[in-house]
Amino acid sequence: MRITISKENYLKAIAEAESEGETVKAVTLTRWLQVSAPAVTMAIRRLQRDRLIRVAEEGKITLLPAGRKIANRLLNRHHLIERMLTEIFGLEWYKVHDEAEQLEHAVSADFERKLAEKLGSGNCCPHGNRVGMDSPRERRRRGLKLLEEAEPGERLDIVSVFERDRRFLEYLDSIGLRPGVAVEGAGSPVAVVIAGRTVPLQPNAAAQIWVRTTHS
Repeated sequence: MRITISKENYLKAIAEAESEGETVKAVTLTRWLQVSAPAVTMAIRRLQRDRLIRVAEEGKITLLPAGRKIANRLLNRHHLIERMLTEIFGLEWYKVHDEAEQLEHAVSADFERKLAEKLGSGNCCPHGNRVGMDSPRERRRRGLKLLEEAEPGERLDIVSVFERDRRFLEYLDSIGLRPGVAVEGAGSPVAVVIAGRTVPLQPNAAAQIWVRTTHS
């Protein structure tokens, strides 16, 4: 079985969509990968043929063990490359996702192993996200919640943000909001207090930012 870049992209997209709490169907992949519906239909057929995915009667797509293995390998490489670009080369945190999307397909197993030895394991990526699979349920189990759920005056640390939208990341950087930054709820899901100043947020932004309440 030949694993092409296209197959890798589809399998990783399924895993990533699952990690955002989505039920994955063909329309999910059309939106996630920004490709046409006919292209997704053909890709799903190939992935089924290769026994990499299962498609239920209602159209729900899940990864089979072989597909999950490939997806996890890509997710791990992506994570390591993002960390390499920031920790070693100093690339801005809001740029590394797009770069890693391109580089992850070219990294050999040997280079991946060297990166893991150099960077160590267990650390989050520059966007605050863990390597491999995560989910809204797992984040809440760790005590996180969405910024839109913050109470007025509640002190919070930004933990992670949705990383697959370059414009969104550039916007967050422009207002000084990134993982590790302390903020305070402003009594509105469309504003926060950062370093004593109230900063308005774009619509839906607070629904893409995970935070942890601080008690200091």
